[in-house]
Amino acid sequence: METQQEYLSKEKYHELEKELEYLRTVKRKEIAEALEYAKSLGDLSENQEYQEARDSQAILEDRINRVESILKSASIVSTAGGGVVAVGSVITVEKGSDHTKKSFTIVGSEEADAAKGLISTRSPLGFGAMGKKKGESFSFETPSGTMSYKIVDIK
Repeated sequence: METQQEYLSKEKYHELEKELEYLRTVKRKEIAEALEYAKSLGDLSENQEYQEARDSQAILEDRINRVESILKSASIVSTAGGGVVAVGSVITVEKGSDHTKKSFTIVGSEEADAAKGLISTRSPLGFGAMGKKKGESFSFETPSGTMSYKIVDIK
């Protein structure tokens, strides 16, 4: 599986580094202790505590692998500039159908949070806006039809 480039702010990168350190040290130790305790209870084939500890261990290792992969492929970005939409840009767009305006910050997928106005470069809106200049329009397909937007401002 090919690893895709991840765009992260410096803050998010450091947050993921701290999470990885915590998972590798504290959480691994906690789960190892839970496994040892569960093994001491006897018959592993019908031991619910053991099965839960094994499931927790698998979830933990998956998360560790995911965070390691993100950090390995990360490109740290700062607030963009230059009049072209890029990762870190704060854009104001006008919806073509009703002329409502909204502002979004273009971020990597790990930082995306639509409720906070953080739109991923991999989202249809973020992908469509990338590389556009102030005044340019773009559109993309959604399940409810084609959405059209115009870039009103880029910061």
